[in-house]
Formats: sequence, C-alpha cells, structure tokens
Amino acid sequence: MIDLRFPIGEFNFEKEVSENQICSLIDQIEALPVLLKRAIEELAVEHQDSPYRPGGWTIRQLIHHIADGHMNAYIRVKLALTEDKPTIKPFAEVLWADLDDSRLPVEISLELLEVLHKRWVTILRSLSSLDRQREIKHPDIGLLTINQLIGLYAWHGNHHLAHITSFISRLETN
Repeated sequence: MIDLRFPIGEFNFEKEVSENQICSLIDQIEALPVLLKRAIEELAVEHQDSPYRPGGWTIRQLIHHIADGHMNAYIRVKLALTEDKPTIKPFAEVLWADLDDSRLPVEISLELLEVLHKRWVTILRSLSSLDRQREIKHPDIGLLTINQLIGLYAWHGNHHLAHITSFISRLETN
C-alpha cells in the first residue's frame, strides 16, 4: 500500500549526497517542469481542485506550492554562493497555499517553473564540488550544503510529482 503522504519516502537530511549523485539529481530538477506538464495534461481541469489525498492540498495548490518552494530554493542557492553561511528564512507553506495566487490557473506556475529551472540548473551545473560545499543555515534544520539542497529539491519535486501521478492513477482505477 502506497503512503499517500510520502509516496517516494521521506527525505533523509542525514544521508550524504555524493559527487556521483549530483549530475543525476540536477537532471531530475531540470526534468521536473516537463514531467509536471505531462502529468497535468492527463488530468481533467475539474480535478485540479481535488485534494491529492484526504486532508491534503488540492492539485492546484500543490503545483503552486512547488513553484513557491523552488523559487525559495533558487534564492537559497544564490545566497549560499554569495554570502558566508547566510541564515535563510523558512516560509509558512500552509499559509502560502491559502493565498489568492494559489487559486490561479496551474499553467502560470508551470510556466514559472520552466524558466526558473532553466536559470537554477544553469547555476547548479556551473558549480565546482567546492562551490557545492557552501552552506546556508536553516533555523530549524541547521547547516545545509548546496549538495544537500540539490538532493532535497530533487526529492521535493519527485515527491510532489508522485502525489499527482498517484492521484491520477487512483482516479483511473475508480
């Protein structure tokens, strides 16, 4: 039975992100906007306002959340590269998902993700292994390297993509 909250498992902050994994993780970040668009194409518009699981966000909120999270991730990487262990500000994801912009058509955030990921991946691919050891300080988690951020946000995109695809699969079997 699939865990509807964590269909690909939870992210493990303790697990080291190896140099061998970096290219694959960046590839996953790069591919996400296309994969999201493909997944949403299969979904009837009326289902965009359905929760992906009982008690969860709607598919629409989820797409906008991914854009919110990945905009923050992009900025966090740039802060790590230009400041000495900057303390980042977490955002209230649940409250952001209730703001009016989360009711906009999903295409807006899908387009945003497409151009954002082009810029983000350009930076990520340009980094040396030393650059990727630069850190940010998360007030709740502690120090995180850019390598860990790459792992986290590759997981984040895949995690929410799995929410959408498993929702669609459940619709098709009902």
